[in-house]
Amino acid sequence: MSDLETFRAETRRWLEANCPNSMRTPELAGSDVYWGGRKPEYKHPDQKVWAQRMGERGWTAPQWPVEYGGGGLDREQVRGLRQEMSRIGARNPLHSFGISMLGPALLKYGNEAQKREHLPKIVRGEIRWCQGYSEPGAGSDLASLQTRAEDKGDHYLVNGSKIWTSFADRADWIFCLTRTDNSGPKHQGISFLLFDMASPGVSTKPIALISGSSPFCETFFDDVKVPKQNLVGEEGMGWTIAKYLLTHEREMISGFGLAGGGKSLSREAVEVIGTDPAGRLDDTVLRQQLAQLELDAMVFGYTMTRVGDEARAGQGLGAASSIFKYYGTELNKRRKELLMCVRGEHALAWEGEDYQHGKTARDWLRSKGNSIEGGTSEIQLNIIAKRVLGLPGQS
Repeated sequence: MSDLETFRAETRRWLEANCPNSMRTPELAGSDVYWGGRKPEYKHPDQKVWAQRMGERGWTAPQWPVEYGGGGLDREQVRGLRQEMSRIGARNPLHSFGISMLGPALLKYGNEAQKREHLPKIVRGEIRWCQGYSEPGAGSDLASLQTRAEDKGDHYLVNGSKIWTSFADRADWIFCLTRTDNSGPKHQGISFLLFDMASPGVSTKPIALISGSSPFCETFFDDVKVPKQNLVGEEGMGWTIAKYLLTHEREMISGFGLAGGGKSLSREAVEVIGTDPAGRLDDTVLRQQLAQLELDAMVFGYTMTRVGDEARAGQGLGAASSIFKYYGTELNKRRKELLMCVRGEHALAWEGEDYQHGKTARDWLRSKGNSIEGGTSEIQLNIIAKRVLGLPGQS
């Protein structure tokens, strides 16, 4: 038996013994997922148990180095772990912006003290992070941000605001882009800071969306003191770190395109609409649309797996992340549109018992934001044109 086969056999036995049965069910959006943090929220106590067990092995971030709390697995082992989890229907034990975004940036740009301080806590789900990037006047043109970090000797004094800060009202810490220099080009005066959301001067205000619920917040900083040791990299290096982190964020968002969960759309369509004499879905156009969606999702999943295997652990996908972000979010929007078609008039319910108190309509409305968050689709297409296809810019 090869080393990989031995690893897989041991992993299979461990998962069977340690993954609670309740964590072998499809994950629902919203409060059904586990984020950890100082004040964890969970629908079932097994969510915390499952995250703790996986975190103790470093398998919430299996590709990270062991010395920083990770699993220390190579690419083939990570793939084997994912496949064994999929075999028993095991849920993702921990949803975390620390794992999907900040961690890779710290591994690449953080100093040793920062890595040892923050990474193990991220792996164990002890700290929940949020992202301080966009501002009211700096969305797609992120480099125009104006949140200021003044040098006060042993600390920075941060003033300004951020917007669309996902789960800022529930986060423990924030990774934040701030302006430390106004004397040169706007991209060169940005720095990357980490600080506690419980710091004096930090406040948040939830933002309501048309869907009726929202993870987004406005975040305000009023003379927030941030120790100098919380600067990642050097002053003025924030834009380089931000771009690297965005490749991981876009890779994460692209996963929306694969997030089916539960019963397949085609199976539900047959149950709702019925079949023709040949046993096929009794709606020719919808049948073709569903088949195309499933085919596109399958190919997209295989492509993401292939490119992910080719990428070095912790190195990100570079400009290719824009391709995946664009395609994955458009795929998710198509899925929500077709779900509305399958469920018909019942999908229009906003309250009551039909489809979980209007969840279908709310999810459909929420999906429209996929093509904005993490960089708009227009921005992704520009990046693809310039950095992937090498097309000339405007003269």
